[in-house]
This record gives sequence, C-alpha cells and structure tokens, in this order.
Amino acid sequence: MEYSRHLRIFVVEDDPMQKRLIKYVMESNPEHEVYAFETGQECLDNLHLNPHLVSLDYNLPDMGGSEVLKKIKEYNPNIQVIVLSGQKDISTALALLKQGANEYITKDAGMKDRLRTTVDILKQNILLKEELGALRNELATQFSFKKIIGQSAPMKAVSKLIGKAANSNITVSITGDTGTGKEVVAKSIHYNSQRKNKRFIAINMAAIPSDLLESELFGHEKGAFTGAIASKAGKFELANGGTLFLDEIGDLNISIQAKLLRALQEQEVTRIGGHQPIKFDARIIIATHKNLLEEVHKGQFREDLYYRLLGLSIQLPTLKERGYDILILAKHFLYDYANSNNITPKKLSQGAKDKLLNYSFPGNVRELKSIIDLAIILSDDNLIKKEHLQLHPIDKKFNFMATEMTMRDYTKAIIQQYLTKYDNNVILVSKKLNIGRSTIYKLLKEDS
Repeated sequence: MEYSRHLRIFVVEDDPMQKRLIKYVMESNPEHEVYAFETGQECLDNLHLNPHLVSLDYNLPDMGGSEVLKKIKEYNPNIQVIVLSGQKDISTALALLKQGANEYITKDAGMKDRLRTTVDILKQNILLKEELGALRNELATQFSFKKIIGQSAPMKAVSKLIGKAANSNITVSITGDTGTGKEVVAKSIHYNSQRKNKRFIAINMAAIPSDLLESELFGHEKGAFTGAIASKAGKFELANGGTLFLDEIGDLNISIQAKLLRALQEQEVTRIGGHQPIKFDARIIIATHKNLLEEVHKGQFREDLYYRLLGLSIQLPTLKERGYDILILAKHFLYDYANSNNITPKKLSQGAKDKLLNYSFPGNVRELKSIIDLAIILSDDNLIKKEHLQLHPIDKKFNFMATEMTMRDYTKAIIQQYLTKYDNNVILVSKKLNIGRSTIYKLLKEDS
C-alpha cells in the first residue's frame, strides 16, 4: 500500500526576513506545500485547508503564540506545531510544550538546521499516523458485519448478537468448536465498536506455557526473574483503551485464574517484580471450545471468574450446522484466492458441491479454506471437480482392529490428526496429548 509523502505547512511569521528564511527551509523539499501568514488570525481563518504542520511565531502583532497554539489544537489536536521565538526562556518553552506544542526553537544562528531536522522528524510521525489510520480503516472494512459470511439462520442470529455487542461495552464470551471463526467474530465486534481506533490484542491461553503466561498477561519488570533483561508491558497494558481477546480461556491454569479475576475486578495489574498497580481500560472478549460451566463443576475453572466473564454469550455453530453456507464460504474462498494471486476465479462442479455438502467438516471453516486452496492448485482448468477436494474425516475414531500398525505408526497418526484439528499448533497439541514437543517435532521430521 502506497502513502502520499505530501505535507501541507503553514508558516506564521510577521517579520519579512524571518518569514523568507523559514519558507526557504520548508520549500527545500518539493513535496511540501507551504502557505505563509503574517497574523495569528489569518492562520486560524485558513485551518480548513487542514495543514499537517504549523511553524508559529511566538510574538505576533494581533495575538500571542500561546493563544494561537490553543486554538489550533482545539481545531485539530493532530496538527503538529513548532513554536519559534527569540526568547530562550525555559519556563516559556516548557509551558508551550505542556500546552501541546511539538517543538520550541529559538531564533538564532542554528535555527535553520534545527528547524529542518525537526520538520523531518515530525513528518515521519505524521506519515506513520496516516498509515496507521489507513490500516485501521482497512481492518474495519475487513471485519465489517458484511464480512460475516453466511445466510443460514444460526449465522443471522450470530450477526445480530455481534451488532449488540459492538454497540455496548459488555464482556463477550464466544464459544464454538475449533475453526468456527471465534477470533473473526471478536475482531468484528472490536472494529465496529467505539474502540476501533485502539488496539485489538489477542492471546491464546493454550498456546503459551503456564510459566510464561503470567508475564504475557501482566508484564514484568527488569530483573524480575532469570532472563528478564528488560521491562515488558503485558497484554492488559497493551490493550488499554482497546480490546483484549482471551482465546481458549478454558485452558487457563487455575493458579493464574485468581490473578486474572483480581485484574478484571480492580481494573489494574501489577507487573511481575513490580509494586505499582497499573490501571487499564480494556474491553474483554473471551473464547473457548470448552463448556466453562462443566469445567466449573469439575473444579477446573473458578466459579467466581466464570460469572465475572459471563457477559453476552455468542455460540458459533459448526460448519455442518450451517447448511448451504458451506457453498457460500467456498465461493468466497475461491474469489479471495483469485484476488490474492491475480488469477481467474475457479468454479465448483455439481459433484464438488455435493461432496462438500455431504462432508462433516471436523475442522469447520478453517478446514474448508484449506480444502479449497488445495483444490485450486490441483485443478488444471477453471473447474474444480469432486476428485480435487481432498477430504480427511478426522472426526471419526480410529478403527484399531481394521489395520495392523506399529505403536509408533499409531502414535504418528494420532499426532497428525491432532495437528490437523488444531491448525498445526504444536504447543497446544503437546498439551492435549500430554507429550513433549520434541516428540512431535521428531516424528514430523521423520515424515518430511
């Protein structure tokens, strides 16, 4: 994505020689569009031109630089302002910086070089903000309600709940099988809410070892433990003002659940090794493929944390329960692949459609996308036939009596099934099967 490096600059200066010098510095870059004014009021009257940066003389004939600065920031706090003055009074400089000025430069022999350097630095900040704004708008479009694909009754009900969640600040709990799109729903809520211009921070509780999870959530101070060579902000701090998505919360170690509950109740966290509580304001969205109430009854999940997180519940249907949404999604993935690879979109034959509709999809939407992507590669023309659809019904239990295999082969088959089910998340699979990650890597290496 390309971004314009064009910069619109106002020069506000009543001294003719100083104005000529400042304009020269600003116009030395052909990408700069420079407007010059002699009074503060002229500058204010032209703010509708939306300058990126204002070079402001502190002593103007009609009003003080402090007053002009205040009105500029009231009009648009994102306008960068450099105040130029013949005074070297530190207290004045500090007051202006506190008021919102981005830089204070004294009019002396070194002014020209400092002004050029400051403009270059501020320009990078302006461009970065524009890029971030464009990316946020792109994400908002990507995760708009229209992108929740499907016309089935279960998905229409989900879309309605997403709308209610986006218009409130209530905690949301998303449940559903692996691959049903829990994170997509979470992002749709965030990017359609009032918090859309702040961060969306996601953390998968099952994918991070318990001894590292506390640091990931709450952060740590330098020297808090072996390897803590620098201070680190946790996910709660990073999500301040935005949304924190706690994925697979049903796998959270019960010893950390108490600390999570306290953080949510107090709206503050304390870094590991720290003593100062840090306040945060984050919207919480959780997701799990487990039944949390059953986990409470089994003693695996705290009852008080369960009720603290209950909020608005959104249950995602399995792909098989969504009927003809399977074909709608398949068509979407066909067009998405074509757009990404600049090729003509391929179509599904009737046989391929029937095969998809009769498949159980244990991996849900994630599995469907993988199947379609592979089918596009396997087909030689613009038509995808049923033989191009590589389906793997891994939801069926092994028939151990049907085929004789070694224990090692059985182990490899089971591991491969779990890797497929959990999107090749080795950490999660090792936890589910209670085996070491090195065992998984070794078996995978043997097959490669």
